[in-house]
Amino acid sequence: MSTNDAVRRAVGEALDLLNRGRATDALALLDVAEGEHPRAVDIKLQKAAALRVLGDLTGALGALDAALAMDPYHFVALLSKGAVLERMHRVRAAAAAYGAALRIAPRPEHTPPALQAPIRRARELIVFQAQALAEHLRERTREVRGRHASAPLARFDECLDVLAGTKRVHHAAPVQLHVPRLPAIPFFERAEFPWLARLEAAADVIRLELQVLIDAGMPDFAPYIDYPPGAPVNQWGELNRSRAWSSYWLWRDGRSQPQAMARCPRTTEVLAELPLADQPGFAPTALFSALAPRTRIPPHTGSTNARLIVHLPLLLPGPARFRVGNETRDWRMGEAWVFDDTIEHEAWNEAVETRVLLIFDIWNPLLSNAERELISAMMLARSAWYAEESPVTAAAVDRMPP
Repeated sequence: MSTNDAVRRAVGEALDLLNRGRATDALALLDVAEGEHPRAVDIKLQKAAALRVLGDLTGALGALDAALAMDPYHFVALLSKGAVLERMHRVRAAAAAYGAALRIAPRPEHTPPALQAPIRRARELIVFQAQALAEHLRERTREVRGRHASAPLARFDECLDVLAGTKRVHHAAPVQLHVPRLPAIPFFERAEFPWLARLEAAADVIRLELQVLIDAGMPDFAPYIDYPPGAPVNQWGELNRSRAWSSYWLWRDGRSQPQAMARCPRTTEVLAELPLADQPGFAPTALFSALAPRTRIPPHTGSTNARLIVHLPLLLPGPARFRVGNETRDWRMGEAWVFDDTIEHEAWNEAVETRVLLIFDIWNPLLSNAERELISAMMLARSAWYAEESPVTAAAVDRMPP
């Protein structure tokens, strides 16, 4: 009999004994088998199970540690270690073991039914411990924080939650072009864009032109997500080719849309006075974005951190929220903001009517004029490189789902 067969036989016999309530006999069998096969991880796992049944949690933990010494990335051993530590009331150590297990957990569709409940429990304990640690850190820093109450502390508050584990780190993740060494700032400070007040002052004029389009039934609004048949749509399955999220373009990929501009002359004039991104073949982009009632835009990231996105709410019939990274905000009528869409973001329209924004892009103000010009030239060269080989253009490549 081969070693593997002998190990499987010993584990199977021990499991049968455990199922028949003979944990002591199972442990005795496993002790013999472990002596014959000291490097067999499965025997140590089954031994830990027998020791748990017998109430010897210290022994079970030792067996699991022995298994992990041979295979530090054994998912079941890590998950079992978390469970044993939890039963020993070492909850913080249990959360650490559970966290290590979940980092290598199989995908849900590949998870055996017997492991689904333990995995759920692991997630619950991790969340509970993260919240408890966050509260502990807030309490222990409360006095120091109070001495700096007038200082802007949102960045520290997020830092605390990331350290505790109640929030995660969000990096810029462009699907097209990443400019290194630009900070990943979810929402930029208004003071950096003095022209926002001028944009907001024009909100009523822009809204009037939008209302004409709405009264006409929004005939030229098209699905924002429009992947061809056969393309992997990932998170966009519900919104692909759906008017639940639709758009009316004034500028698209750096090309003006004359018919739309003719129908929205005042909006076009307002945009002409603003510092839109100017990148031939790519920017500016400007559009009305309509989100149907009770509709959610799933988490995603944009094309490049070379530019930022501006939102101006025009129709807000009810609750509507927007998250960038760890920061969630409610839109307010006529109040614009600037954000980096290469940081994961998502949106909700929880109202019973359609929500509409004006959206356009601007250069990232942290780029120099030289960098902007070079990026424009580089991206045009990239488009030409793709176009020379086949009809598949760089723009088509960039629109592949993230």
